[in-house]
Amino acid sequence: MKKLFSLLAILIVLFGFVYGAEKVANKEAKRMVVTSVFKNGEFIPKKYACEGEDINPELVITNVPKNAKSIAIICDDPDAPIGTFVHWVIWNIPVDGDSVKIPEGLKKLEKLTEGTMQGYNDFGKIGYNGPCPPRGHGVHHYHFKVYALDTLLDLKGKVKKTDLEKAMKGHIIESAEIVGLYERKY
Repeated sequence: MKKLFSLLAILIVLFGFVYGAEKVANKEAKRMVVTSVFKNGEFIPKKYACEGEDINPELVITNVPKNAKSIAIICDDPDAPIGTFVHWVIWNIPVDGDSVKIPEGLKKLEKLTEGTMQGYNDFGKIGYNGPCPPRGHGVHHYHFKVYALDTLLDLKGKVKKTDLEKAMKGHIIESAEIVGLYERKY
């Protein structure tokens, strides 16, 4: 009888381990992902930089959590000579399903369609301004950080990155990131 209970206990432990590992694998497989016209760790096309059209690239966010109400994005460059330089602050992007597409070339306005809002970047402008590192400064890394939020944010005034980060505290369900590279040569 002891052997039977021992065998049963071992089977229960193994089942729990396999079931738990499966849940972890499923959770990791369903993590939110952000993709763009460039792959993570690759160069951003010139079109999206100050040397080109200086428009935002398309971003596609998949596996958005079911309880997300909105998406926020911050794009910044930690390699700037003066410290981290902010290129884009956008929030209240509506969520309708498990995927969200931010189209290329959004207008550089504070209020966009469907409640989407844009703040000020470190160029002192509203909306997106792309990579523009000093010539000869080497390769810079542009972090497009995407946040799934459990609410819409009520931000007013000249909203900057720090304002958005404060407002998001306690509301971030999940985050994802894609990093693009850019270099201006002589």
